[in-house]
Amino acid sequence: MWKSRWLTAAVFLTCLAPAIWLAREWYENRLGVNPIEYVARYSGRWTLRLLLITLAITPIRRIVTPLAPIVRFRRMIGLFTFGYGAFHGWHYFARDAQWYWEIIMEDLTYRRFFVAGAIALVLMLPLAVTSFDAAVRWLGGARWRLLHRLVYFSAISAIIHFLWQGKGWNPDPVKYGLILAILLGARFILWLRKR
Repeated sequence: MWKSRWLTAAVFLTCLAPAIWLAREWYENRLGVNPIEYVARYSGRWTLRLLLITLAITPIRRIVTPLAPIVRFRRMIGLFTFGYGAFHGWHYFARDAQWYWEIIMEDLTYRRFFVAGAIALVLMLPLAVTSFDAAVRWLGGARWRLLHRLVYFSAISAIIHFLWQGKGWNPDPVKYGLILAILLGARFILWLRKR
């Protein structure tokens, strides 16, 4: 079952579905009165959601043994996470800031939520680049695992980015932060048991 091409295709299409939905909304001109903000928030949320799903795979496969083969989809979901994050970043540069480097440098210097978002995205880049088998062989298993612990810091930075961008109270980043805290706590408990 877990090695079925149909299941792999289903996971792929599920990860792709948010992008397809956004493209349809754009094509039908249904992005609201502020499409730039809509796309930014939409792509950012899906980046964070997929990042949390990626982090959930290891605890799930260790706690629920029959679901252990789910790990084979972690790379795919992780690459989709980076893809949505890269689109989120590109959208800011191309649509929001329109490649005005004075604005970009000001945002990345004085606006703290931009700094947190940039850190989250930059930390995802080496994970995406080294997500292939050849990179694991080249780095060695131990160094590869150590490098990929950057995902924790990327997730924390993403939550901070989400939390700081709002001008008023927004419970959503708090909810995502609690999910991240639970996932990190579960990983820590599993690490202690292994020790």
